[in-house]
Amino acid sequence: MRKYVPDFAHLIPQEAKCVFSGVIYDVYQWQQKMYDDSFETFEMLRRADTAKIIAIKDGKIVVTYQQQPGKNWFYDYPGGRIDTDDNDELAGAKRELLEETGMRFRNWKLIKVYQPFNKIDWLVYTFLATDFIDQVDQKLDAGEKIQVELATLDQIREYAKQPDSQYLRFRGMEKIHSLEQLLELPALYDGYCR
Repeated sequence: MRKYVPDFAHLIPQEAKCVFSGVIYDVYQWQQKMYDDSFETFEMLRRADTAKIIAIKDGKIVVTYQQQPGKNWFYDYPGGRIDTDDNDELAGAKRELLEETGMRFRNWKLIKVYQPFNKIDWLVYTFLATDFIDQVDQKLDAGEKIQVELATLDQIREYAKQPDSQYLRFRGMEKIHSLEQLLELPALYDGYCR
């Protein structure tokens, strides 16, 4: 369940009907009134929201070097799909980080939310995690091969130059020149109580 939705989000209207339900995407349609008072069928996709985590451990950023079926090896921040069983975006982020890295952190801050496509009801939540607690074994999905690395900002910039590692290109990261600046990013929402 979404706890935080930014004002700019373009979401499927309440009256829309699901006309197709797929594994990743559902298709919704609704009647939209036009300027001449006629009606047209509008359509949008919906998919599960995504959580990305920029975690700081030992003065470095946690990154994953991973491969998934049909893809080359690539660098990314830990994260993935927010499940329907997750209470909210933060719960999904914590679960994904634990599954992919085995790591748990005490302090969490939502620092960015964006919608990759206007015609898809899908939000990507980016969290900053600090104050490392502990690490256990990874619990990877059958379609994941993930190696965990700790990287400096300069290393992340180098990794991000690789064609398949575009996910490291966090918009606004080009303005971040130190971990201190990263840690000072403001929280977008303080409503995650744990």
